[in-house]
Amino acid sequence: MPTMRPALSPVETRGPLVDRFGRVHRDLRISLTDRCSLRCQYCMPAEGVPWLAKDNILTTDELERVARVAASLGITEVRLTGGEPLIRRDVVDVVRRMAAIEGPDGPLEVSMTTNGLKLPELAPALAEAGLTRVNISIDTLKPERFAELTRRDRLDDVLAGIDAARAAGFSPVKLNAVAMRGVNDDELVDLVRYAVSIGAEMRFIEQMPLDAGHIWSRVEMVRGEEILEHLAEAFTLTPVGQRGAAPAERFLVDDGPATVGVIASVTAPFCGACDRVRLTADGQLRNCLFARTEDDLLPLLRGDGDGNGIGTDDDLAAVFVRSIGAKLAGHGIDDEGFLQPDRPMSAIGG
Repeated sequence: MPTMRPALSPVETRGPLVDRFGRVHRDLRISLTDRCSLRCQYCMPAEGVPWLAKDNILTTDELERVARVAASLGITEVRLTGGEPLIRRDVVDVVRRMAAIEGPDGPLEVSMTTNGLKLPELAPALAEAGLTRVNISIDTLKPERFAELTRRDRLDDVLAGIDAARAAGFSPVKLNAVAMRGVNDDELVDLVRYAVSIGAEMRFIEQMPLDAGHIWSRVEMVRGEEILEHLAEAFTLTPVGQRGAAPAERFLVDDGPATVGVIASVTAPFCGACDRVRLTADGQLRNCLFARTEDDLLPLLRGDGDGNGIGTDDDLAAVFVRSIGAKLAGHGIDDEGFLQPDRPMSAIGG
């Protein structure tokens, strides 16, 4: 089913958004919620984590306003994340509003990272609203392993969500798996074969120090080069060009057309070409996934609660510029003094 883009609403030009290292920022990751319908062991404990205060979660009007300012600064893609973005009740409206924004370089491209559980219900409406593509997380194809890893017996629902994404016409459909030693590293080949069989792209991600329990271990991490060694035992892998600002190094599988991607954010980071900035569900602007500081947009969006002190769009743009101006050259995971962010991945947004 073709995507029906909403009527576009142009914005004025304030950009581009360039940091002191010359990186031009075009990709805004917006977290719609910190809540999730799964409890993946590498992300959060079984009981979950303390949720953000409901009153601090950005409204749809506020999300649209921030996205319009970002578009005026040269942002060309908005990726909606979480937590799990599809559990937000007005997610279709959020997509529709984002897709209706036109920046200096044209309409915003709206994509999403999801666990897929609600795609059978929502995929057609999301496509009609203007969502162009989805990344769906699937770390295993084994039902018992999935239930143990996510603490929910929902593998069949994820597979149904993948089918729904394909039926809705999202292209490409990318499948994300965190490679974990002794957990799913024996399934890498099977996951690629599954993705190839349905016309999706499998992408493997090095586990990053973003877990709520702060128990990440470099020694236990499956390195990107190990992933490729596993895959090379079963497939012929041919590199596909330069990745630019994209996080994944991509390879043709057995001469194509299918591809597989490896995101080695720890051992082969793409910081030198990073073009991303993140907005958390509670209005904090982050210039890096691993940033230790944030810029709070809530005071500018809401003022004192009585309509006083609300900032202008130029004020919001100035915070973006200030945040990107303070961005470091890299994430610093290899630095001796590296400290894991206080927020887990579920609260930052993917």
